[in-house]
Amino acid sequence: MAARSHQKNRWRFSRKVGGQEERKLRARVEKKHSIWFGLGLLGLVGWSVVLPTLLGMALGIWIDREWPSRFSWTLMLMLAGLMLGCLNAGQWVKREQSAIEGAREQSKKELNHD
Repeated sequence: MAARSHQKNRWRFSRKVGGQEERKLRARVEKKHSIWFGLGLLGLVGWSVVLPTLLGMALGIWIDREWPSRFSWTLMLMLAGLMLGCLNAGQWVKREQSAIEGAREQSKKELNHD
């Protein structure tokens, strides 16, 4: 009975140390993602939406000036650029999230193999 209790204590201790090590490794991996990384990501996502919107507006203004019509090409191309930018930003954020989750899964696998 004493051997069983000793084995149970060793298992608990091992599990506790493993959990602490996993948190340390996860913190090391996620340490790269500081507040500046988040702000940079926000800026990149913002520009990926703003740039196509502005380009659409510029093209629309040029078309409206060269070939006037009753339809506003500026408005239509601005909305098209906005939609394109939002789709682009959504894909980029999704890809980054997948990369972060992949790194977490990899660190978990490495911990389980050790």
